Amino acid sequence: MTRIRAHSRVAVTDAAASLLRRLTAEHGPLMFHQSGGCCDGSAPMCFPVGMFVTGPSDVRLGELDVGLGDPLEVFISAAQFEYWKYTHLTIDVVPGRGAGFSVEGPTGSRFIIRSRMLDDAELEHFGLRG
Repeated sequence: MTRIRAHSRVAVTDAAASLLRRLTAEHGPLMFHQSGGCCDGSAPMCFPVGMFVTGPSDVRLGELDVGLGDPLEVFISAAQFEYWKYTHLTIDVVPGRGAGFSVEGPTGSRFIIRSRMLDDAELEHFGLRG
């Protein structure tokens, strides 16, 4: 099952939410930044809050409810957002080596992005419809 809020740009699968709860217990509050390429391709990177500093060139995509009370914020660079602004992103987890800088690296799992185009109601909500 995917956890999604009405008119959200981001969601999280139950499997990813479970891993995020475990990682939060180990590392404290977490956040995501959708990588724009560079070292780890376009993987969603998960960091302890404060370890990755967002700035004016980052867009807050939304937040994820993983069952901890406080949501996890998700960011993307403004340049990459321009390419993906018509897309809904779901953070999932699969077996494999995690991204080098992301906290799930040592777990034997890695976060991935599953995407789909925004539907008509979402396009209208986000002001992307003609």
